[in-house]
Amino acid sequence: MAIIPPDTGLTPATSFERLLRIMDDLRENCPWDMKQTMESLRHLTIEETYELSDAILSGDMQEVRKELGDIMLHLVFYARIGSETKDFDITQVLNGICDKLINRHPHIYSDTEVNDEADVKRNWEKIKLKEGNKSVLGGVPASLPALVKASRIQEKARGIGFDWERKEQVWEKVEEELQEFKAEFNVVENSSIDKEKAEGEFGDLLFSLINYARFININPEDALEKTNRKFIKRFQYLEGKAVEQGRALQDMTLAEMDVFWNEAKKL
Repeated sequence: MAIIPPDTGLTPATSFERLLRIMDDLRENCPWDMKQTMESLRHLTIEETYELSDAILSGDMQEVRKELGDIMLHLVFYARIGSETKDFDITQVLNGICDKLINRHPHIYSDTEVNDEADVKRNWEKIKLKEGNKSVLGGVPASLPALVKASRIQEKARGIGFDWERKEQVWEKVEEELQEFKAEFNVVENSSIDKEKAEGEFGDLLFSLINYARFININPEDALEKTNRKFIKRFQYLEGKAVEQGRALQDMTLAEMDVFWNEAKKL
């Protein structure tokens, strides 16, 4: 089979058409691609999305470009499968999102007036309800990780005006939830705790912290991931220093490990 060459015109339309033709070839001739279903691709798509997220957080734009290509392939793959079952095809997918964007941006494509981003979000949620959504929160995927889900829930509630007025109020709620968690967890006493109640209060505390982060324009998912990476970097420095000394971490005292940990913090 002839290899489909890159288009010399280098236009988005011709490049996309090239990808579609390659997808057709793979689906019809490659044993692996022929075998795939939407269900078998699903976990791979999730993995590719996380790889894109890693590239973005790393600031590696070439990796971002590559990962976007991987995700684009998956989208085309799903559309190809949809066309085989005669449920939908790539043209319907693309026109569907175009129509949705036009409908949900009446301040661009109609005569609706907005003053700021908040107005745009409120209009967006109102239009979604008119389209058939029974709840403003109905569009939040049930399978989202809890931290991301909390952010999306709060953003959507804000979109219809259900929100605090000032960040000081939100911080007061954080402090209130912290005190309730401390009281439930018996932070000073050693008496037993009601794990279910303590877990509930901890969840409330996290939710209020995420809410405050939203108020001061911090993405909590990004913030936590950056802290994860910082911890990993410092811990691996600690491991490296232990190896240099010919020692195992489990044989070192906490005070000894703290020496290297503090060195890592200065790097």
